[in-house]
Amino acid sequence: MDLDTGASPWGDEPSHSLDSHSKPKNGIQDSGFSLPAAPAQVAPSAGSPEVRTPGRRVPRGTRKISAQATRLEAVDNTVDPLGPLGEATADASATPSDEAPAPPQKESLAARSPQPPSTFSQTSSGAGLADSVTLEEDGAGFRGPPPVQPPVDFEGLKRQSQPSMSVEQAAKPTFDISVGDPHKVGDLTSSHIVYQVRTRTTSKAYRLPEFSVSRRYRDFLWLYNSLHNNNPGVVVAPPPEKQAVGRFDTNFVESRRAALERMLNKIASHQILQQDGDLKIFLESEAFNVDVKNKENREPDLGQSKGMFSTFGISVGGGGKFVEHDDWFHDRKIYLDALETQLKALLKSMDTVVAQRKGLSEAAGDFSSSLHALAAVELSPALASPLDGLSELQFRIKELYERQAQQDVLTLGITIDEYIRLIGSVKTAFSQRQKAFHSWHAAESDLQKRKNTQEKLLRQGKSQQDRLNQANADVADAERKVHQTRLLFEDMGRLMRGELQKFEKEKVEDFKSGVETFLESAVEAQKELIELWETFLLRLDAGEDGVPYYMPEPAAGEIGEASAPDSAASAIEPAHITEDDA
Repeated sequence: MDLDTGASPWGDEPSHSLDSHSKPKNGIQDSGFSLPAAPAQVAPSAGSPEVRTPGRRVPRGTRKISAQATRLEAVDNTVDPLGPLGEATADASATPSDEAPAPPQKESLAARSPQPPSTFSQTSSGAGLADSVTLEEDGAGFRGPPPVQPPVDFEGLKRQSQPSMSVEQAAKPTFDISVGDPHKVGDLTSSHIVYQVRTRTTSKAYRLPEFSVSRRYRDFLWLYNSLHNNNPGVVVAPPPEKQAVGRFDTNFVESRRAALERMLNKIASHQILQQDGDLKIFLESEAFNVDVKNKENREPDLGQSKGMFSTFGISVGGGGKFVEHDDWFHDRKIYLDALETQLKALLKSMDTVVAQRKGLSEAAGDFSSSLHALAAVELSPALASPLDGLSELQFRIKELYERQAQQDVLTLGITIDEYIRLIGSVKTAFSQRQKAFHSWHAAESDLQKRKNTQEKLLRQGKSQQDRLNQANADVADAERKVHQTRLLFEDMGRLMRGELQKFEKEKVEDFKSGVETFLESAVEAQKELIELWETFLLRLDAGEDGVPYYMPEPAAGEIGEASAPDSAASAIEPAHITEDDA
């Protein structure tokens, strides 16, 4: 059959032969669309070999583009492959009716949603998805379904709702230690002060969350030395210094109690020291002396200046002169020496201020006693009463100076003294680092000697095979010791860097708090002093107006209270008359 190819818009022959089949099958009633679009829909199903020629593959792409327009047209027959797509698009543009099935009603919402209609119609074509979505109705009509979300982990949400903290904070126990109730025990020859140490902790290493034990000063000293020996390189908060004279004085006992309490809280807040077994023995043991003896019997080699070094079989004594090769540690040592000198000078000045306040207190007390004696001798109530009031004022000033001197010691003075002792602990850590350095070099020299012996035996040949095997074992053991001592020295250096940085940070915080408390107590003392003088002047002015400054309590058999104002007025009147006559 000879057909004119120019009559067809695509230029292919099957367009005329398939026209008659596509029209009744699709049932398109709208005349707005051209009939050649139907062959583009049915052409893939025809499978004619004439259409599948290599020369006509380009026009077929054109038919796909033109066939895309048929998706905008409603189709009655659902058997056609394009039926659901055309049906969904038509329903999306039309108003949904009451008789419409669920999928078209669902797809009608796609026109109201911000998504493109074509995209939503493709995703909503599945029947299972449309059946699983429940539509909710509000005041404006039906609301679109929420977007698909991944499954919610309710366990994770429950964990996130709890207050979060770092793993280190969660694993770090808390300690609240108080030292109180100091009391003297023993006879004349063995008398000493015993303190009550109360501990509250969240650590599971202790039997109870709250407990209390009795300790004396030498027990605190044992704890300090044990922690230093067990943890070389760590800066341990030291106890206050010993004092032979006046150790039972009330002010000294109170200042020592406060210093011991600060020491224990600093030790317990340290991440390394709070895990030490000796701290647990000190805080918890009811039979402290027995437990300490048992520990010394189990570990007889852990004496002074030993501990971690003895685990490697390393001698820590002696050594040559240490020359610091690290500039950072060299600068720290110079800084600490200068800081110690300055703090000692500051503490000396503070002691002078405290001594002056105590001297003022004693002077005010003597002045009060003299005024009271004078008021007792004076027969005139008009003069005796102000003198007695001034005596009482000076006695209260004496108490004020005493209290202020004690506050100066307990606020700024105890901080200065504590950091002078802390610098001593830092120097002890420096000396332990020097011992580690000497141990490292001693192990290296021992290794070199053993290597020389090994080389001599190697030159002698196989005749010294047994000695050679022993020398090889000695060299391996010496190399192991060199490696361990070098690692110990390096780890101690890193540990001390962190300890010194922590020392600097805590120093700033403690001195800031101490100076603020010192200034606040000084201001409060001055306010109280001014209030005492103002009250005295007001009462003195009231006495000049005819009202007596002080109403003495009448003794048995003496004149009643009414006679006192008259005598005071009679004593004051001559003075006013004399001034008028003058």
